[in-house]
Amino acid sequence: MHIHEWPAGERPREKLLGQGAAALSDAELLAIFLGSGLRGQDAVSTARQLLAAHGPLRTLIERGAAGLAALPGLGPARACALTAALELGNRVLAADLARGEAMADPTAAGRYFSQRLRGFAHEVFAVLFLDTRHRALAFEELFRGTIDGAEVHPREVVRRALALNAAAVIVGHNHPSGSREPSAADRAVTAQLKQALSLVDVRLLDHFVVGDGAAVSLAARGWV
Repeated sequence: MHIHEWPAGERPREKLLGQGAAALSDAELLAIFLGSGLRGQDAVSTARQLLAAHGPLRTLIERGAAGLAALPGLGPARACALTAALELGNRVLAADLARGEAMADPTAAGRYFSQRLRGFAHEVFAVLFLDTRHRALAFEELFRGTIDGAEVHPREVVRRALALNAAAVIVGHNHPSGSREPSAADRAVTAQLKQALSLVDVRLLDHFVVGDGAAVSLAARGWV
């Protein structure tokens, strides 16, 4: 059955208009960009196939325009649209941080870390470097690991903070398992980073753990 024959409430575009983009699954959102599916398939089926073979969504989109264009069902135009959509989302969140929203609205930083780190199949540890007014200077993915963890070196975080003349940092990492609960190792790394950064007069403001749902703030739990 073609998508236009589906009940109106189940069609991705109508569902988005009626319920908002958050109500759509990853496959439904991707299907809107596809417009149509491979021969004999509707767009949602093709989207599900792409996610199953090359996902999750973040991993798929971060292949870049050239990598996406080589996949069945995409091509250059759709690949460029998907890559541009990811960058638009990153820039919207980055704009909030550039205005100093990192501390005026701490959840903005959590959303930004979620946007940048969710979907990786391996653990990534990133740092948001801030100036004296808590405006973003740079966001860098400093350490990458396996599905179980990434080794974090505090002195490298200190080195980059000094190089960027940062006054404060917010750090974050993802849990590929989807769990948002900070581990004992997460708390230990936070304490080590705070101590190392304090030696060069740089404040550690927060540490976010990214999993399924909203990122968890260690500062909110009193662990920073």
